Amino acid sequence: MAIQILRDLRGLRVLVVHPPDNERVRLVEHLRRIGCMVEMQWPVPECWSDGCDVMLLAVEHDVRSDIQRLLKSNDGTRPTLIAVVGYEDPTTLQLVLEAGAVAVIERPIRPFGLLTNLTIARSIWLEKRETEKRIRKLERKLSGIQRIQKAKAILMDGQGLSEADAYESIRRQAMAKRLSMDDMAAAIIHANEVLQYRAKDV
Repeated sequence: MAIQILRDLRGLRVLVVHPPDNERVRLVEHLRRIGCMVEMQWPVPECWSDGCDVMLLAVEHDVRSDIQRLLKSNDGTRPTLIAVVGYEDPTTLQLVLEAGAVAVIERPIRPFGLLTNLTIARSIWLEKRETEKRIRKLERKLSGIQRIQKAKAILMDGQGLSEADAYESIRRQAMAKRLSMDDMAAAIIHANEVLQYRAKDV
């Protein structure tokens, strides 16, 4: 994976959100030498950009509210975020932490360390994204198991079936209707809720 990340740096879409000064010029030059496709923007955008893989964001005190607005935005795909800082005071560090930056580049900008920061940040971001995908998959699986358990309980109470027979009933109905066990369990739960609602009205 590490070798692939290094290969992918060439052609990586990087958005540099930084005031138009000499520091930005140096930063862009170094990134282009690495082989990144670089775009520049200032002031801080209102939402995340779908057109970049990495955002290098200048953390400036006077644009704190703009950065916080960006962080609250749900629009666009959140890229790998690297903070560019000029000070290590508590206020700046707090904003870096709030932003969820996975790496920090200090000003004045120097070539040394930029490639390392970019590689490590991208690696951490990709690992985090894979972990989040696995968590969502496990959550869906757990929800499915819980629905099947609830559907079994409904059949056991309503039809006097054993747990094994209730499971087999769900499995057979799912196969007959070409549904997943989870979808069949959801249908049984829904039907039971409808019957209970109608019983209350009688």
